[in-house]
Amino acid sequence: MDQMSSDNINGLVLAVSSSIFIGSSFIIKKKGLKKAGESGVRAGEGGHGYLYEPWWWAGMITMIVGEVANFAAYAFAPAILVTPLGALSIIFSAVLAHFILQEKLHMFGVLGCVLCVVGSTTIVLHAPHEQEIKSVKQVWKLAIEPGFLVYSAVILIAVLVLIFYYEPRYGKTHLIVYVGICSLMGSLTVMSVKAVAIAIKLTFSEMNQFKYFQTWIFIIVVTVCCILQINYLNKALDTFNTAVISPVYFVMFTTFTIIASMIMFKDWASQSGLKIATELCGFVTILSGTFLLHKTKDMGNSASGRGAPSTPRDNPVFTSSGSGLSSSSEKVSS
Repeated sequence: MDQMSSDNINGLVLAVSSSIFIGSSFIIKKKGLKKAGESGVRAGEGGHGYLYEPWWWAGMITMIVGEVANFAAYAFAPAILVTPLGALSIIFSAVLAHFILQEKLHMFGVLGCVLCVVGSTTIVLHAPHEQEIKSVKQVWKLAIEPGFLVYSAVILIAVLVLIFYYEPRYGKTHLIVYVGICSLMGSLTVMSVKAVAIAIKLTFSEMNQFKYFQTWIFIIVVTVCCILQINYLNKALDTFNTAVISPVYFVMFTTFTIIASMIMFKDWASQSGLKIATELCGFVTILSGTFLLHKTKDMGNSASGRGAPSTPRDNPVFTSSGSGLSSSSEKVSS
């Protein structure tokens, strides 16, 4: 294994810090929501009393700090290292919920956490070195190369087809439509976020990048893509089971982001087949742990004992129709 570069180490520290802050924010916000629900109308029922709760605002601030750290991580490390580490926020959230909110982890949930850690460690140890970027113009040249232009065109066509053809017909019955739009656009978002992060990093190094029009184009792309993602992710969360949306979205988003990064930044160009295969194994391990953790997240809270009634199975969540739609939906209270 080659020694990790200083930029990769900085990116790793920022990405892990981001996961800690984001994972913690869910628990802090939930404490605020519970306190607000005890003295007024719950958020899930349309109440907004949580806006007066210091705990909820502390959670929001924590989440913002985490997102800023995640943004900064892309300025130092390749997306193939930063993006999969987002799974660690699930672990921190689950562990804190176990001890603070008494939402007990099932043994398979613990196994899911272990798989995420093993997969993340594998990717960290074999992550490619980030190529040196000295100007946002250099990122722009990578973005307008034929390979990435073709990828971007395919993504945009697929998104437009999903929005204008499949969403009106199947959006409320097939999870893959909403999540597909978010994931496809997400890969372009991350590439643009990385460009903006690099521009800010270089600007702080006294090399102003905001004098170039390319920087502002990347900012516009980030803004448009984020608005689109938020819109369709909210639709997905309002229609389908959150426990399935999270892992499916994580899998699709991470997969397309790695593909986009591989094409644009050529992350694997300098790596051997063995290292690439090892990284892919680490990625699959993280995905397995994520699915297992989400699938068993409520098992630890079910009644214990041999004679206890088992938790009823969820209604189908990849597709839903008729009365099953409302029963399998979860409203996001935060």
